[in-house]
Amino acid sequence: MNQTTAIALAGLLAVAIISFLINLYNKLVMMKFNAEKAYSNIDVVLKQRADEIPNLVSVAKHFMNYEKEILTRLTELRFSYDNTSDADKKTKLANETSKTLSSFFAVSENYPELKSNNNFLELQKRISELENKIADRREFFNDSVNLYNIGIHEFPNVIFAKMFGYKNKTLLEVSNSEKQYDGIQF
Repeated sequence: MNQTTAIALAGLLAVAIISFLINLYNKLVMMKFNAEKAYSNIDVVLKQRADEIPNLVSVAKHFMNYEKEILTRLTELRFSYDNTSDADKKTKLANETSKTLSSFFAVSENYPELKSNNNFLELQKRISELENKIADRREFFNDSVNLYNIGIHEFPNVIFAKMFGYKNKTLLEVSNSEKQYDGIQF
């Protein structure tokens, strides 16, 4: 009877451990795919913004002869964004594009002819609408990434996450220029 009880207990313990490991693995997979889904949702809007950049650069070139560095940087960022499939690289490029666009719109204030151009105003409005969508989706994306990053560092998840090659994901950041408020300009 003791041997049968010991075998039964060992079997139950083995089933419990296997169940625990399966649940742990499934949790890691769920967090990974939720973070990837959140990125895919934001990637659509980031792509739309990237598609607007050539139009913006084209209109601005006629007016901004002295700001070629910013225009060139925007073009390079768009090209890099379109030619990478790595989500972390795309996230870093999106963060840098946001900073560069903020600089661009700040510099455009020095060009009254540009600010009064209908094409520029429409593009600026369209990009502003896309930036609002990005802000909404960025919050959900960052929540998903945060849960993922926490999940892969919790014990005992950290052991299995490292075994299966899970790595931290990058958050979409808010630049300092986006945090600044200079008041209403008249």
